[in-house]
Amino acid sequence: MVPTHGFSLHRPSNQKCILMDDSSATGPDQFQRLRIWIPLFLVPLMIVARFFPGWFPEIPLVWMVGAFVPGLLAILILVWWLIFSRARWTERLVGLLGIVAAIATAAMLVDPTMLGPPIIVLTLPTTIAAFAITLIVTAGILSFRRTWVAVVASFLVAGFSTLLTNDGARGDFSFGFDWRWRPTPEDVFLASRSTSNATDATGQPLAESFMNPAWPGFRGPNRDGIQRGMAFESDWEKFPPHERWRNKLGPAWSSFAVADKFLVTQEQRGDQEAIVCYDGDTGHEVWAQEIVSRFFDALGGLGPRATPMIANGAVYAMGAEGWLVKLDAVDGSIRWKKDIRDLTELPPPMWGFSCSPLVVDDLVVIHAAGDDNLGIIAFDTETGEVRWSAAADKDSYSSLQLTSYFDQQQLVFLGSRGAMFLDPATGKVLLDHEFKISGYRAVQPAVVDAQRMLFTSEYAGSRLIELKPTDQGLEASEVWTSRGLKPDFNDFVVHEGHAYGFDGAIFTCLDLKDGTRSWRKGRYGKGQVLLLGDSGLLLVIAESGELILLASTPEEHRELAKLSALDGKTWNHPVVVGNRLYLRNANEAVCYELTQDSVESIDE
Repeated sequence: MVPTHGFSLHRPSNQKCILMDDSSATGPDQFQRLRIWIPLFLVPLMIVARFFPGWFPEIPLVWMVGAFVPGLLAILILVWWLIFSRARWTERLVGLLGIVAAIATAAMLVDPTMLGPPIIVLTLPTTIAAFAITLIVTAGILSFRRTWVAVVASFLVAGFSTLLTNDGARGDFSFGFDWRWRPTPEDVFLASRSTSNATDATGQPLAESFMNPAWPGFRGPNRDGIQRGMAFESDWEKFPPHERWRNKLGPAWSSFAVADKFLVTQEQRGDQEAIVCYDGDTGHEVWAQEIVSRFFDALGGLGPRATPMIANGAVYAMGAEGWLVKLDAVDGSIRWKKDIRDLTELPPPMWGFSCSPLVVDDLVVIHAAGDDNLGIIAFDTETGEVRWSAAADKDSYSSLQLTSYFDQQQLVFLGSRGAMFLDPATGKVLLDHEFKISGYRAVQPAVVDAQRMLFTSEYAGSRLIELKPTDQGLEASEVWTSRGLKPDFNDFVVHEGHAYGFDGAIFTCLDLKDGTRSWRKGRYGKGQVLLLGDSGLLLVIAESGELILLASTPEEHRELAKLSALDGKTWNHPVVVGNRLYLRNANEAVCYELTQDSVESIDE
């Protein structure tokens, strides 16, 4: 054996000399062309999965595909890289550490609104996809350079997340991203605020207006989303809604409570949650009460979720972080204030406190989401002291609702276990009807007639129950259960033997005789609906802010008119009082005047 530079000279006996080049050998320490067919399959699949919910919104819970499948496929790409890629082990280790470092660095530098789900839905899959795409392109480079280039690409794509802000998710789990340097709608609103437009509606006239509110709180007097007392023209080409005023306002998913010409709602103003009274004639602010509180989650967005209630000359409001307050309706001054977190010793629910307060006689009742007997709490309207409390499911974003069956009043609460009926005066459970789901409930029940009630969920569909009185309270029997109507947080209405609402993101009519669908059409996202009861018309505010007028007929889905009403994501419930339609979302509010039908106004 004679050593030479780069070669070995070997002369076996009776054989010619054989010259061997060590560099031609292959093994685990040598660079090989990457096996790329796996990421070539997975990366396009990630793209398809992300946009799949928008293509097929009619599929139940389809948003989960766009939310979670791209991330799962990204994990499979990592499995490919670590096990099946043919890369050297040093490459695999450096690549993995590079991806982790890129995502971790982005998570430290992003705007706070981008933390949580946006990291999972956007940053993680796009960072890993960029790593994989770069390796597909550089698969033939037989050096460490391909891995370094892929790591750099990962950092660049992960860094893109640091340039964005997020105002929350849409119904299809797409996010409202915007450039970080651009002012948010809240910034624009706060910069434009002026006290010069405040009205002089104070004192006795204002106090009298609040004594008999036409629309006292969430979804109206009965919390059923039905307007009564006036019929309207359905031909918007001949009688178009007239825009009376339009104003910017702070973000919230609150609706309006209406007393005479005054509107009360909630909104976020910087680090304060505000309860605000507006003049319905002009849209100008009358008074505002601000409480230091700011709730944001990456899915639901920023601001209060509940709607105030007007009762007995006072305003009751629930903040997203858990404060309950009673205000003087004349000037908004605080009568009393309670922090629910102090009572339950628990943080707010995942998406914030969403229960709109309900005033029954001298009690104001809310869902507190506490342990043991602190699920539902009733407070004295005068003192704010606890009068009674009861156990209830935590997984609920529904509001309590007052019903009357068999000449007795009941409080109805919907949770993950089903429907619970309580005595309003004592909190005694009159009926606990089981209809379990694995998630939450966030819609209101509907009184169908003197003995039946309909309630729903996105996870299990709808159920009609028939009630009977007993010595201990009530008993219920199931009439039918149907998967024909599965709303998420989008309430439905009942009219002439049919329910109208959102089955996912598709508007649907359900026959209450047997739970079968009459029709399912109209892609309005996760919007809201209001029944114009005396007109037989449905007002749908789409998630996009478009206003649609529908005929309430089980024969067919029939659009009568459309109007671009609001700009941006709209989850807030519409309100009609008199001939005025009030709409709002997280950016703006608008008042339209509807044309009364030639038939005289109908008394309730």
